Amino acid sequence: MAAPPLPTASQKLKPTTPPTVHTPSPISLQPSTKKGPSKPSKLFRRFRAVFRSFPIISPSCKIPVSLHGSRMGEGHTHIHGGTRMTGTLFGYRKARINLVIQESPRCLPILVLELGIQTGKLLQDMGMGLVRIALECEKRPGDKTKIVDEPIWSLYCNGKKSGYGVRREATEDDLSVMQVLHAVSMGAGVLPNETELPEGDLMYMRAQFERVVGSRDSETYYMMNPDGNNGPELSVFFVRI
Repeated sequence: MAAPPLPTASQKLKPTTPPTVHTPSPISLQPSTKKGPSKPSKLFRRFRAVFRSFPIISPSCKIPVSLHGSRMGEGHTHIHGGTRMTGTLFGYRKARINLVIQESPRCLPILVLELGIQTGKLLQDMGMGLVRIALECEKRPGDKTKIVDEPIWSLYCNGKKSGYGVRREATEDDLSVMQVLHAVSMGAGVLPNETELPEGDLMYMRAQFERVVGSRDSETYYMMNPDGNNGPELSVFFVRI
């Protein structure tokens, strides 16, 4: 698969407002015991600047598509060989959604992704049924970069091209959101904000994820439903092809 094309000068810049949450107490999140992704290089920062010039895409995720050919059955509480992690989806309703992966709710993020999908749209689709997000990038001979350290991916939601995904460092605003949610193991809602913004409410959904490494070119995060109930189900696939 070819690398994601860079935008032309004619593309309009549509920046998003980073989430801002009032936090009365200092950040108390602890470092993860696992080694997180390396810090972004100048090339990564250039990719991120390019990504922010792309328009937000609101995909119609209607048809469930599974890269593994099957849906996790009811009552699944653990995947053999998987590692339990905490995953948080958050963002302003009309802005791009972010995915943060932590070792636990009280740890600093080990992975932060900004996805080219509108927050309200993705959470709405998850409420309607199964959602599969595939993040694809090009395999380069001899490259030893870990797949989650790739700076940019082509993004597909239930098989439909839906823009791009970008890995970035956690900002102070990201950490403020994680601090507010540090006592939350799972749940969804709207976070309080001091000012009313055109992007809408700051929404979040937190759940336990199972991280499964298939190979150096594939890694998957499965959202786990507590007690096998019929709540939202999401899988995020990282694939190098």
